[in-house]
Amino acid sequence: MTERGHATRALLAPDKFKGYLTAAEVAEALAAGMAEVLPQLETAMLPVADGGDGTVAAALSAGFDNITVDAVGPIGEAVQASYALDGDRAVVELAAVVGLSMLPDGRFDPLGSSTYGLGLVIGDAIRRAATTIVLGLGGSASTDGGAGMVQALGARLLDSRGRDLPPGGGSLPISIALISSRFARR
Repeated sequence: MTERGHATRALLAPDKFKGYLTAAEVAEALAAGMAEVLPQLETAMLPVADGGDGTVAAALSAGFDNITVDAVGPIGEAVQASYALDGDRAVVELAAVVGLSMLPDGRFDPLGSSTYGLGLVIGDAIRRAATTIVLGLGGSASTDGGAGMVQALGARLLDSRGRDLPPGGGSLPISIALISSRFARR
């Protein structure tokens, strides 16, 4: 208690220590350490995330339900991905399905990697009646700018001959240049 009779309170709202502790584990460690030094201190824990790894975990710690779905990782391999759902609100984390940590053997493929799996996860949330989707975009293994995501949601991205673009960011520079030159001529 303070001199005025009010309890001393602290809000602990940490992000993860990437590769070491989740945001919830950091909050718990901070609370335990503070309790040793200031036993009268009241603490409230509110783990947060910056939009990358740990975004879904932060929503789950706030009471959202964990939903696990089959999807595809950044280079097309089968993966299971989780997202958070609370009524009509979903929290989806790109890193959990097509992030850098999802690359098999840590093998980078920036031009071939796709966000298609992210679209599959978003599609599942929509089918479960989510009308608000918070999308954490940190930690991507892809350079496709979301092209794979919109393809998984039903959009067709075509080249100048009307053919579907292949997965990955490697096919985009040529296509974007063609689109840009067409608009410049008008």
